[in-house]
Amino acid sequence: MPQPNHLLATRLADLSLKQAELARLVNAEIELLTGRVGSVTDADVRRWLRGQTRWPQDRIRLCLERVLGTRAEDLGFVPRKRRTESPEEDPVHRRTFSFAVGISVVAAGVPGLTPSSRLGINDVRRFHQDYVAVLRHDNAGRGFARAETLAVELAARIQSAMAASTSSARVQNMLYRLSAEVMSSAAFASIDASAPRRARAHLDQALALAGLARDGEALYHVWNHMTLASSQRENHAEAVAGAEVMKRSSIARRDPLYASLGHMRNANGLARMRRRSEAVRALSDAERAFARVADQQRPEWVRFYDGSEVDALSSFMWAALGEHGKSEYCLHRTLAAIPEGMIRNKALYTAHLSLAQARQDELELACATGRQALGMLPTLSSSRRTTKTVAATRKALVDSGSKAPEITEWIEESGQWI
Repeated sequence: MPQPNHLLATRLADLSLKQAELARLVNAEIELLTGRVGSVTDADVRRWLRGQTRWPQDRIRLCLERVLGTRAEDLGFVPRKRRTESPEEDPVHRRTFSFAVGISVVAAGVPGLTPSSRLGINDVRRFHQDYVAVLRHDNAGRGFARAETLAVELAARIQSAMAASTSSARVQNMLYRLSAEVMSSAAFASIDASAPRRARAHLDQALALAGLARDGEALYHVWNHMTLASSQRENHAEAVAGAEVMKRSSIARRDPLYASLGHMRNANGLARMRRRSEAVRALSDAERAFARVADQQRPEWVRFYDGSEVDALSSFMWAALGEHGKSEYCLHRTLAAIPEGMIRNKALYTAHLSLAQARQDELELACATGRQALGMLPTLSSSRRTTKTVAATRKALVDSGSKAPEITEWIEESGQWI
């Protein structure tokens, strides 16, 4: 009688991973390893959880370990007994065979590439266009799950192409940098899904890739999302430490925009640690640095940080300090200036405006604003951060004890949304 795999179930709960999400991420890792998309399904995951599959196939097991960051044995899987007299079961022989098969399959799985193919600047541009498409999908608020999938799959394709071909050192560094940025975007999608542990797993990969690229800007990108993941896990001391790394980076010394963003992350972390004077000083540093920003070409991922975002992040700091009137003021400025294409952010900041209004006892106005925020999203699963913020507004309204018809009606209505 199979025994349930409690260790695996616990690990999935720790990472906030659902069965279908685990299958999708394992398949992406299989593509990264072999060049061909895996065929793991949520039914396979259920068999693992029920203990019906005690030791997955080598390829699947290796990718499962990569996704969950834990050895198979520590995930509750039990190795099969080996027949040492058989050369096929010799671990060194098996690893050598698996590596040879993996390289040949990678070459076969990437159209137009053979082991003797050479990647060039045009290939970098082609992958970069795919990356821009991922960012646009994310900004349009079409769903964090799809954005994460697209990013992980793109990183797998880049790595498969690199494994199946040769390239100059310059092209190789560019591809490592692009892979790091893509995985950072996958991490941000996890953050939008309120899954910071999964984001951290993506960021660990991104950090390694940025190191291989030897690129300070890619490292800065990773640390920016590290601070967000740490904050979402309520580890504000770690978020402040990450912001310090951002502030002191070489790119922040060269470009005041990066310096400003580092100071702003620092201000928010300090505010959540109730270090008011330091937080206000960091906000002032962020504003002064932003005032020196010159109009120049920058990577796509950092273009979100404009004047409207400075106001938005300022509003979060003031809210953390209990200054909800100042927070509301900043959010109004944000929503008046935010670019039209930033649908996800517009919905998020509208939700925060609703919460700021509720915390100032502007209850009816908070209801109308909360309804507006949810109406902006293509689907209610587009941004879990937004729906959680509206849920916080709803709780504030419930706690107010108001019996006004407009309030009770919205409380009942929003219960069906969130």
